[in-house]
Amino acid sequence: MNHRAYLALAIPLTLSTMTTPLLGAVDTAVVGQLPDPAYIGGVAVGTLIFNTLYWVFGFLRVSTSAFAAQANGASDPAQGVLALSRPFLLAVIVGMCFILLQWPIEYAALKLIAPASDVSQFAVEYFRIRIWGAPFTLMNYVILGWLMGMAKIKQSLCLQVLMNVLNMTLAILFVHVFSFAVKGVAAATLIAEITAFLLGLFIVWKASPFEWKIPSIQALIDTQSMKKMFNVNKDLFIRTICLLVVINMFTAKGASFGTEFLAANAVLFQIHYIMAYFFDGFANASSILVGKAVGSNDKELYKKTFTLSRQWSVITAFTVACVYGLFQEQIIGLFTKLPSVIELSTKYGTWLIIYPFAACFGLVIYGVFTGATEIAPVRNSMIYAMIIYIIIQITVTPIWHNHGLWLAFIVYTIGRSGFLVMYTPKLNKKLLQLNEGI
Repeated sequence: MNHRAYLALAIPLTLSTMTTPLLGAVDTAVVGQLPDPAYIGGVAVGTLIFNTLYWVFGFLRVSTSAFAAQANGASDPAQGVLALSRPFLLAVIVGMCFILLQWPIEYAALKLIAPASDVSQFAVEYFRIRIWGAPFTLMNYVILGWLMGMAKIKQSLCLQVLMNVLNMTLAILFVHVFSFAVKGVAAATLIAEITAFLLGLFIVWKASPFEWKIPSIQALIDTQSMKKMFNVNKDLFIRTICLLVVINMFTAKGASFGTEFLAANAVLFQIHYIMAYFFDGFANASSILVGKAVGSNDKELYKKTFTLSRQWSVITAFTVACVYGLFQEQIIGLFTKLPSVIELSTKYGTWLIIYPFAACFGLVIYGVFTGATEIAPVRNSMIYAMIIYIIIQITVTPIWHNHGLWLAFIVYTIGRSGFLVMYTPKLNKKLLQLNEGI
């Protein structure tokens, strides 16, 4: 494993994962061209609700990728099938529960966020259409995780690019041609999610490295394997809850400053998502390689992957920060044409230059831990970082207003990276049986 081989895996994965935040970013950008900031606010609140629902179960992709990579490394077709089948069943059940519980979810979310009445109206329109895509979105997580774990990177990239190109095209068509406004962007995303699911099933069937055989019920619910899967997913679940607490507190506090602040923060947060998912491509590469190393008991591959992960996290941070710093105005302009929102986004957008350096280790080394299915340190680092965020938001925001809010988020991000890095010597010792770190 060298830099060329690592990048050959990381770059397609980066392109693939970068398409994920584009669903929310495209929705925000399309309605950002409309004359009222309430449109952006409504989509921001609606997107937040779905991010909350889906990110709680983001472990479906992460753990599926890790278990699939280990099965691939061990050349075990039976485990490869089960790595897809078990989380797929869970995705169907959870997605259907979301649809059945849509009314209490909507009520609770709007009570918690408490947006202005016009923003709330648009958020409801967005939510009531997109909620029907819940099972398809969660099943897409499983499909994408399995394709990545099996190192089917081109297929994963094609699937996500198609979904986002379709979403983008339909959103522009529905909003700017048919004047469906918020309902149009929601319908575009729903159609894209369903289409991606159908295509994803076809790709899995064609790209599988082995013959598909329906697993027996006994194999599907094997006690030891199910316990390991649920332990990994439990820690990822807690990790995601911590992330969502931070994001929801951030959004709710920003909403309390007024609709224009909510809209500006929504634009900046969409840019932040794109940055984060840029790192996520390298994290996925590290996760796949570490999973393969664990499955095949290849210690040299693990050591080299760990080193490359650290090096490319720093290189990526410099690249992302420089691109944003040089083209900040143009990037913000892609999301909105409203002068007041652009002014606020530019004023507070400087914090995003710091973000890549604060986040780089936490977002990339995270892939090393998930590939090894050692998730407890990830969980713990997020709990500690969340506590720090809550303390700073409560104490600093009343003094520094929106700057205080962004300061709390950046310090939280630094903590997320720092606490996780502190666990790496223990991980190295466990996997390599060394008395010292790499």
